[in-house]
Amino acid sequence: MGRGRQKAKHTKIARELKSYSPSVNYAALERELGHPDDEQYVDKWADEYADEYEDEKA
Repeated sequence: MGRGRQKAKHTKIARELKSYSPSVNYAALERELGHPDDEQYVDKWADEYADEYEDEKA
């Protein structure tokens, strides 16, 4: 492919990407990323591993 055709193809793709705006389901995104307020954070690894600096506090 010649340089002119290659540049034209890249320009066309860049133009398409610039004007591309996908539809976003913000409600689903919020459900996936958000944390319910009534639920407390539980560290599932807290019992497995002791704190690094726990010995220094004593």
